[in-house]
Amino acid sequence: MKILTDTHTLVWALSSSSELSDKARSVLAGGEVVASVASLWELLLKKNKEGALISDPATWWTRYVAGGSIEILGIRETHIMMLDRLPNIHKDPFDRILVAQALVEKATLVTKDGGLAAYKVPIIW
Repeated sequence: MKILTDTHTLVWALSSSSELSDKARSVLAGGEVVASVASLWELLLKKNKEGALISDPATWWTRYVAGGSIEILGIRETHIMMLDRLPNIHKDPFDRILVAQALVEKATLVTKDGGLAAYKVPIIW
């Protein structure tokens, strides 16, 4: 099963956080895990905001994501075309591109945000 992580899930998984559900932790341990470059983009844009997940996203990404065994999924034209077809249910642009990528790549999205299920994308939490 191809697994696409949302940004929080990616950070929590790599930091062994107790924030992950048991089901999410189990599927991440046994699936083909993919991280979207959109997560790096989100981390970089939010690094100076209160409650930022990572204070130095570029270094963290290079060390733990790019330097690890996680496949990195770029944003392709097909993802943008799918994004254009999504109904305007959710306002967060990072979540929307992750949904579009999951749909195109036939991946299950691991996210705590149950509202994304309205897009008919397979979700695990």
